[in-house]
Amino acid sequence: MNEVLEALFARKSMRAYTGEAVPAEKKELILRAACAAPTAGNQQLYTILDITDQAVKDKLAVSCDNQPFIAEAEVVLIFCADCQKWYDAFVCAGCEPRLPRAGDLMLAVADCAIAAQNAVTAADSLGFGSCYIGDIMEQCETHRELLNLPEYVFPAVMLVIGAPTRQQLERPKPRRCDMRHIVHENAYRRMDGEELREMLAPQAGQRPYEDWLSAFCKRKYQSDFSREMSRSVEEYLKPFQQERGD
Repeated sequence: MNEVLEALFARKSMRAYTGEAVPAEKKELILRAACAAPTAGNQQLYTILDITDQAVKDKLAVSCDNQPFIAEAEVVLIFCADCQKWYDAFVCAGCEPRLPRAGDLMLAVADCAIAAQNAVTAADSLGFGSCYIGDIMEQCETHRELLNLPEYVFPAVMLVIGAPTRQQLERPKPRRCDMRHIVHENAYRRMDGEELREMLAPQAGQRPYEDWLSAFCKRKYQSDFSREMSRSVEEYLKPFQQERGD
């Protein structure tokens, strides 16, 4: 197995850091790697916010589900799905464009995810750990104001990057589902209860499957933060649901 594959298989989220600085030249390499990612039509439908203000990091640590390690990370990057800049460019050039819609946003979110994964892989290659923060999609009103986000910009992905502690390095990577349940050939295959149990039961460990799944459902799917994320995304989507008033 080559080094790239070994790194991809071994990579796990790191949520505690030593405080060691990420040198400017290495941070630039991480950002350059992100910007070199595949992108729809070479449009780079994202804007990356490099959060260097500690006060903003502190606020994000609170607004993103009270996770203090966000404020402690050396590098905090927010990948915004950006349909605003192309729309503005079209308007400025006299193109009379339609308003951005949900499909445009979905394409931009995909661009964000690809660019962010490039940044994760680059950081790992340089000896730094990282963690995705999905909670940036929450607290729509707070994040719009804090980050000065226009109508057609959506904070799709946040990454925190830093030098991981030894405990984080030695922590085992969480188990992934067996590939036969994840990879379907040619068409989607809806799984029945028996196969879903087979797929998920290893995650339960020694706990009864139903007890583990019920607790997981309450902690994740039915949680307050999950409901807030859905509400916030709906708020972010409102501008993309407008029709042009010609």
